[in-house]
Amino acid sequence: MTQLTQTAIASQQICFYGAGSMAEAIARGLINKKLISPNQISMLNRQNKDRLSELNELYGIQTIVQGSSNEAYLKEADIIFLAMKPKDAAEAIASIKPFISSKQLIISVIAGLSIKAIEQLLGGQASVVRAMPNTSSTIGLGATGISYSDIVTTSQKALTEAIFSSVGINAIVDESLQQAVTGVSGSGPAYVYYFMESMIDTAIQLGFSETAAKELVVQTVLGAAEMVRHTGEEPAELRRKVTSPNGTTQAALELMAENHFSETIKKAIHRSAERAGELGEAIERSINE
Repeated sequence: MTQLTQTAIASQQICFYGAGSMAEAIARGLINKKLISPNQISMLNRQNKDRLSELNELYGIQTIVQGSSNEAYLKEADIIFLAMKPKDAAEAIASIKPFISSKQLIISVIAGLSIKAIEQLLGGQASVVRAMPNTSSTIGLGATGISYSDIVTTSQKALTEAIFSSVGINAIVDESLQQAVTGVSGSGPAYVYYFMESMIDTAIQLGFSETAAKELVVQTVLGAAEMVRHTGEEPAELRRKVTSPNGTTQAALELMAENHFSETIKKAIHRSAERAGELGEAIERSINE
């Protein structure tokens, strides 16, 4: 990040429409990296004032509990994050249209919602970013796919990438790949957790305590991921190095192959990507009704 970009972020007013875990993760990343003062971040939701109070107490961010209005926060913002649930998106975005100006940067983290649909809800061409982070952003290890509308400026792109760098890594992708991003990295942590659940359950069946089973599995997954990152070797090559002919690992991997492990993972990723498209299509249908 350049000094110019860092200075630019520090001067921004950022408003999150939606106060869930992803909005919290991004706000926390910005604050922890000291990129922006907490009093320059506002969050709003439909009705949960307890949640807003909690966020203010934790981070010092601004909410209606501190006395201003949602409308004022939206109007004053340089950057607005759309972080509501997909089922609420069309109605919520349409409702803020009167408070949005052409100078603002709109960043959506709503699964499946296209840039075109956002522009339609806002009434015309706008500086829109479509992003798909994942939940590992909550600990600064997220992976985010980012796509831009045609009129997003170079400086706005730099701001966007700096923001998402505060919670992990990011990749700039064509919008046509956003559903694939959802399938691979957006939903990806859940696949790993599911695999870990099975390993932990089996370890317990084999006689380990729940604590020991969890520690062994967590360290195994962490170590494997770090081996890929630190060595630069392909996962397939690292797998081959662990797999002795006629050994224990080969026996386990052959059983996985017989039960179509790899094919199941591929189908799951495709299904997640398809579902992202279905969610987007449902939102677009609701816009046109």
